[in-house]
Amino acid sequence: MKKKFITNLAFLLFLNILIKPVYAFGIDVGVQNAVGSISYGNYFILLNFTLIFQIILDLGIENYNRREIARSPNLLGEYFSNILPLKLILGGVYFGICFATGLLLGWVQQEFILLTLLLFNQFLADFILYFRSNLGGLHMFNLESMISVLDKFIVILICGFLLVNPLTRIQFRIEWLVYSQTAAYLIVASIAFFIVFVRTRGFHITFNPGHYLIFLKRSFPYALLIMLMAIYLRSNTVLLGLLRSDGKELAGIYAQSFRIVEILSNYGYLFTIILLPLFSRMLKQKEPVEPLLQLAVKLLFVPAIIIVCGCIAYRYDIISLLYIEHTEISGMVFGILIGSFLGMCTTYIFGTLLTANGNLMQLNTMAFASVILYLVLNVILIHDHGVVGAAAAHVVTQFFTSVYQIVLAVRIFHFRINYGLLIRFGIFSLVVLVAAFFMEGLDLSRFLSFFLFMVFALIFSLLTRLLQIKSLLLLLQNENFGK
Repeated sequence: MKKKFITNLAFLLFLNILIKPVYAFGIDVGVQNAVGSISYGNYFILLNFTLIFQIILDLGIENYNRREIARSPNLLGEYFSNILPLKLILGGVYFGICFATGLLLGWVQQEFILLTLLLFNQFLADFILYFRSNLGGLHMFNLESMISVLDKFIVILICGFLLVNPLTRIQFRIEWLVYSQTAAYLIVASIAFFIVFVRTRGFHITFNPGHYLIFLKRSFPYALLIMLMAIYLRSNTVLLGLLRSDGKELAGIYAQSFRIVEILSNYGYLFTIILLPLFSRMLKQKEPVEPLLQLAVKLLFVPAIIIVCGCIAYRYDIISLLYIEHTEISGMVFGILIGSFLGMCTTYIFGTLLTANGNLMQLNTMAFASVILYLVLNVILIHDHGVVGAAAAHVVTQFFTSVYQIVLAVRIFHFRINYGLLIRFGIFSLVVLVAAFFMEGLDLSRFLSFFLFMVFALIFSLLTRLLQIKSLLLLLQNENFGK
């Protein structure tokens, strides 16, 4: 399992390194610079609003389906036949609830036009995620990896031309980004459906309300967890728009920092895609998960610590390199917000293990407490500190969830606490942070000093044996290494 995890993760990372940074820092940043913070901030508020309610489209179906197909691949035909019509029904519910909530929030016609387009895009994106869950459940990770980046590749082609062409760049509107996403989602959803359909036996559309109720009852804990997580990940920009008269502009400023954190979190999420079916199968077969868990922690947290420390020290340089507006305040926000990446990484590993083990009640208890903490902190801090307060609330909540999940996993699985590993991580984090600020203060070019910091951090990770090249090579050669 460890060899399979390494090889598939490497391929997934390779594809995402090729595509997602170009999308985030070429297209998304280019669009914000072209349309301005207020216009982009309005788009960002509406986008996060659609993402908060996106769980209505899924209700935990994706995670539940990925887990069950991984355990019993022969269920693909039955599940596929029943889930497709169910998701169409959920789509209608999703549109209705979002429109009704938008009316209650007092949004006007201009916002509803953009909201409608974004809702349709989320509807298509959810279908793609469902199709991908089938491929992941069947352990077809390479094919799923290609599907996962195809939509962004198409948007890069379309928006890249519009942003590079001087005539269209001057007239660029935020709606053009949304239109290009719609086209990309339609193409990718069609391709993904065909791939799953070909591998499905006995497929026939089935409208079975009784079966839907049973399925939704089983998937409801997953749905509740995802909805609660979406609230404490996405709602602060909506709150900025509601609580501050300059909320759209502040949301645009927040987006400048959050975009970087989000692209980093996407790489952490890649671990979830592979770890969930692997953990599910290992737990069903009563195989020990601790060796794979420890490997995943090292592979994710060592780069994460290096990145977070580097981003804190070079926060103003990074923001100034990417944006043309509000760079001073954005640098301050980014220096705070980047800390949440470590909390996200914890969820991607320990939360995935707990999900694979079916500990949904405990995770939902954690998520509910996190939502309360998040909303209270945001209401208090946004009022007095604006976008800086929103960033601080986000970081505090992420660290709360990370500690909660680690303690929960240790108690449930009776893991032995590896104090030696914890001490090495502590020393590593402290030394890397000091090195980052030391390198940043050198009288060198910013690129050269940052490069020297990265080289030092990588070498130090090898010296502390948190990363071992020899061990990784042995893992690729021998699947039983480390058991």
